Amino acid sequence: MEQAKISQGQLRAARGLLGWSQATLADRAGISSMTVKRAEGSGSPYPAQGALSAIRAALEDGGVQFIEENGGGAGVRLRRREP
Repeated sequence: MEQAKISQGQLRAARGLLGWSQATLADRAGISSMTVKRAEGSGSPYPAQGALSAIRAALEDGGVQFIEENGGGAGVRLRRREP
């Protein structure tokens, strides 16, 4: 099953919610900082799908949920922590 595309803004917002630098995200995703920078819209070429999947997985492991477009716009939020 293919994941919904996430925007550059969602990536930046997700990283911001976690308080992670680009270097921290890169380390947790097992990719280079330059790849994170390109994924967030600060360079070219755009990263390969495998790199984007690794970024998404790292952010989700950190507690981020990606919200698909639902009439109110796509977004991100932190998962509710279990008590």
